[in-house]
Amino acid sequence: MLGGTREARDLAAALVAEQGMDVVSSLAGRVRDPALPAGETVIGGFGGVGGLRVFLRDRAIDVVVDATHPFAARMSAHAVAACAAPSPASDEAGGTHAGSTHSSGAHSSGAHSGGAHSGGAWAGGAGSAVPLLRLARPGWQARPGDDWRRVGDLAAAADRARELCPPGGAVFVTTGRRELAPFAADPDRHYLIRAVDPPTDTLPSRHTVLLDRGPYTVEGETRLLREHDIRVLVTKDSGGTLTVAKLDAARTVGVPVVMVDRPAAAGPAPRTWPDAAGILTALRELAAGHTAESPPNSGSSRRQ
Repeated sequence: MLGGTREARDLAAALVAEQGMDVVSSLAGRVRDPALPAGETVIGGFGGVGGLRVFLRDRAIDVVVDATHPFAARMSAHAVAACAAPSPASDEAGGTHAGSTHSSGAHSSGAHSGGAHSGGAWAGGAGSAVPLLRLARPGWQARPGDDWRRVGDLAAAADRARELCPPGGAVFVTTGRRELAPFAADPDRHYLIRAVDPPTDTLPSRHTVLLDRGPYTVEGETRLLREHDIRVLVTKDSGGTLTVAKLDAARTVGVPVVMVDRPAAAGPAPRTWPDAAGILTALRELAAGHTAESPPNSGSSRRQ
């Protein structure tokens, strides 16, 4: 399982409880103190497509579940490439993909006692494709009373935030600790930046960093917006319920939202389900020798 999300942890817990299923979850290692899922955990990445393909082969992985964050587009693309049947040239002892965002020195932890599940019953043997399932929580949709401005990336989000927030006002940025440079060039506004770990990018000259981790409440988010006199909220369309309270609070207070759209898939999309329950059913069907069918309109977005 390519994890790092709440849905991935929920699915790992359910799978560990299943008889005959060994679960190995991969985390990128970008969070200092991540919430670890049930089963074995590999932290630090694989070194790109080639490294992931070697890992799948060496551990005799039967099926891969991509349950990464909706904005982890590169890792999802790597999963598609690694799970595809390799060409003879790409199957040579695991060349490293140049665009990898992961380091090669992965290490593991957890209760798993060693060797991977040895059955190999779901895949077709050496040189064949590995089944890939995608767990993608639906994105958010605006509700009556919301004032959202959708943009394609963080640079556009920074521009739109400056348009909406007058000089001297405050902008609440909840897009994570990376890619904050687009906001750094603005000396005229104050930026409240919330992240799990300290930011690693260049920050605006006027800023406050709030280190916190969800879930959040509508009451708490409403109080935060009012205490800091927030004029604009900037967020990614992550979906799910863990951080949705900020959107409800913004509607209550009347704060406009700059919403960064999810990146488009770089290649063919794998079979996709919107929740852990659907993936669990699909895995049971695969284990029983049936073809897992993704639900209709599984990629649709709705507010949760």
